[in-house]
Amino acid sequence: QVQLVESGGGLVQAGGSLRLSCAASGRTFSSYDMGWFRQAPGLEREFVARIIWSGGRTYYADSAKGRFTISRDNAKNTVYLQMNSLKPEDTAVYYCNARDVNSGRNYWGQGTQVTVSS
Repeated sequence: QVQLVESGGGLVQAGGSLRLSCAASGRTFSSYDMGWFRQAPGLEREFVARIIWSGGRTYYADSAKGRFTISRDNAKNTVYLQMNSLKPEDTAVYYCNARDVNSGRNYWGQGTQVTVSS
């Protein structure tokens, strides 16, 4: 089992940047593909970005491509989401996700609020 704690959310003006962090504890961090999802009020949770266990491959939602970058530091048990050129429609609670590469089981953090003002 793994525990996830997000940080780095906040209020930013449109066009600004934020970097989210997700610290993991518990089982070996490199046993998990890591991802970021988000949920805006009244909407379903949606995929934002994913990075495989080794860091060798990344995937992005169309809305994130070219603006967001996911990365991980397996030595620090941390995954990051660098968000640039933020838009008001990026406003949401951002959740860190860990997916066990063997079992496929998913784990979630508690979320961090990102608010982008126009």
